[in-house]
Amino acid sequence: MNSTDAPSSFLTPKSFASDNWGGMHPEVLAALTAANHGHAAAYGGDPWTARFAEVTKELFGAEAEAYPVFNGTGANVLALQAALPRWGAVICARTAHINFDETGAPEKTGGLKLLPVDAPNGKITPELAARETWGYGSEHRAQPLAISIAQVTETGTCYTPEEIRALADFAHEHGMVLHIDGSRISNAAAHLGVSLAAITSEAGADLLSLGGTKNGLLGAEAVILLRPDAAQGMKFLRKINLQLPSKMRFVSAQLLALYEGELWRRSAAHTNAMAARLARGIETLAAQDPSRGLRILFPVESNAVFVQLPPEVAAHAQQRFTFGAWPGGADQYRLMCAFDTTEEEVDALLEALAGA
Repeated sequence: MNSTDAPSSFLTPKSFASDNWGGMHPEVLAALTAANHGHAAAYGGDPWTARFAEVTKELFGAEAEAYPVFNGTGANVLALQAALPRWGAVICARTAHINFDETGAPEKTGGLKLLPVDAPNGKITPELAARETWGYGSEHRAQPLAISIAQVTETGTCYTPEEIRALADFAHEHGMVLHIDGSRISNAAAHLGVSLAAITSEAGADLLSLGGTKNGLLGAEAVILLRPDAAQGMKFLRKINLQLPSKMRFVSAQLLALYEGELWRRSAAHTNAMAARLARGIETLAAQDPSRGLRILFPVESNAVFVQLPPEVAAHAQQRFTFGAWPGGADQYRLMCAFDTTEEEVDALLEALAGA
């Protein structure tokens, strides 16, 4: 087999299972290829990493500091571990990725106690956070010293700048920091029609896990310190946590391709539009025949559509497209759009759902 040709057995139809299933955006692949010439200093001493540090300040403010890493779980653990002492605890939604999907990494690797709360539509409010904001000074309780929110949430919804500001003010009043898991933050900014700063630094957040992999990168994320004194020892903890790329230019080149211009917004806006098209189609099918049992479960504010499907409808559609059940309840499924999802593919999925 020629190493440059993928055999047909490797190729799969377009998937609605996750935006992680997508490939690399062609512009990112081109940037990665351009970086692959000659030698460059390792461990961040290269021009791509230096330029990404400048872009970070342009996007998030003069105080912002960037630390490229390999993946989102690593970014979350690193950010929270740097922000909290060993006795610190993190308030998060029960559905949060750090609580539900990261195999205990914040607790096992980061040494952090998570304090999950039930959050409608995946969104924490100051009132919900207050349920775990107690026990300060007691040696019998891990100290609540951070709130972590996901933007967008695990149910596909978005926090407004005002909602983030309210949480940041509440956190700071109680001596806590506000961390944002921004694996899909581009989708949130595109949906809200605001800048990245408007829903992070300008809203009072302290730390950000900046996503890239779900928006067309090969495997590149970054921890952004929006307020440098909110965390300590980042340069050491990144190495300890196995998140320091030796050939960092290839991570930074991807991040630059996404964030130096408007690619992040163009791609996110497209994925959001495909999800909105899919949701409208499902709502039309449901209205045409209520007995079909189709129902949108959460507001569609990003590239995710959560839907209730009868098992036979899901099974029929899964003969053509890959997507999976969602553990939120019986007959619930998550349909995800990616940067390369097309209108024709969305319409074909709708045809498959209707054909059942």
